[in-house]
Amino acid sequence: MTSRIATDLTGKTALVTGAARGLGRCIALSLAAAGAKVACIDVNTDTLAETVGAIREAGGTAEPFACDVTQSERVNETVDAVVQLWGKLDILVNNAGITRDNVIVRMKDEQWDAVLNINLRGTFLFTRAAARPMMKARGGRIVNIASVSGLMGNPGQVNYSASKAGVIGLTRTIARELAGRNVRVNAVAPGFIATDMTAALGEDILQEVRKQIPLGRMGEPQDVADAVLFLASDAASFITGHVLTVDGGLTA
Repeated sequence: MTSRIATDLTGKTALVTGAARGLGRCIALSLAAAGAKVACIDVNTDTLAETVGAIREAGGTAEPFACDVTQSERVNETVDAVVQLWGKLDILVNNAGITRDNVIVRMKDEQWDAVLNINLRGTFLFTRAAARPMMKARGGRIVNIASVSGLMGNPGQVNYSASKAGVIGLTRTIARELAGRNVRVNAVAPGFIATDMTAALGEDILQEVRKQIPLGRMGEPQDVADAVLFLASDAASFITGHVLTVDGGLTA
């Protein structure tokens, strides 16, 4: 586990949703490398075990929790279990998300519902559950993974773009609600990042994508993880309600 940011999160406890693979796994590994104890959340228990194993092998502390982020009761149970295990919850990273792409005239109800339920409802449920122990402790950091699609739209992703725009609105509102209890709420909006999700687009499309990015390359999961580390650290103690784009200049 390595990070390009010298951030000390020793003594902090973190919870990362969608931690089994991709961005979530990289974020969990990076938080653990910085010294945090990490609760890794996902429905895919096999790959989740791989994330936890990698953290432990590197000398970090992590525990797996199987949880469907759309199930309110299970979300509350998971947050309670983390607080009971480690005594508190300092950092929440809402990363769990899916895509079900289609143009609006062909978008099926189930495609819309699946994406909004996981991407937006899941973020809401975990934020609500985590806010309670954070407010009681009078401190906490919440980082929501949004997307540039929620800022600029993306043809064929009306459901995804709407869900991420919702995450941004949720972030800015909750930041105002929780600021009085010293709970900071921010979002990271990645552009095109080299993950399994983007690889499925195919090389021809990816070549066109790179042409649109001023820096001329795809981002790496570590680019997003470093942004999360910054927002979760004391270096960002006067930042809340902010959306940090990590997109190589795509939305500049």
